[in-house]
Amino acid sequence: MDPVTIISGASLAFNALKKGFAVGRDLQDMSGQLTKWAGHMSDLGQAEKKIKNPPWWKSIGGSVEAEAIEVFAAKRKAEQMRQELKDYISWTMGPSVWDELVRTEGRIRKQKQEQEYRRAELQEAIITWTVTALTLLIGFGAMGFVGYMLL
Repeated sequence: MDPVTIISGASLAFNALKKGFAVGRDLQDMSGQLTKWAGHMSDLGQAEKKIKNPPWWKSIGGSVEAEAIEVFAAKRKAEQMRQELKDYISWTMGPSVWDELVRTEGRIRKQKQEQEYRRAELQEAIITWTVTALTLLIGFGAMGFVGYMLL
């Protein structure tokens, strides 16, 4: 998932949380929105990890730099959302509720890592190995053809 989509989803969930708090809904009533928001925060963290160590074939196109800037901007926006959410929850419900939310976010991140991110990493590894094998095969084929033509 790209960073723009991730931060858009996080912003939608965050705005729904703010509206819910404004009309007096409690944290338990908005657990679905909190789960969505935490999931998007986890996706953003995963996107940041992928940018730090991209596959070689992505580095060739130059898209890594543009995506890194998008991740950076999304990360800054996410930090602002997190701080605003922390301030509101800590102020109205107490710091222990924020700590509970952070634990829940960690649990969601762990679940996503075990399920979704591992599958995505496996797919990326398959693509990387396939592209590498094809590149080598084409390269050796071209060298063999040139060698054959020279004889």
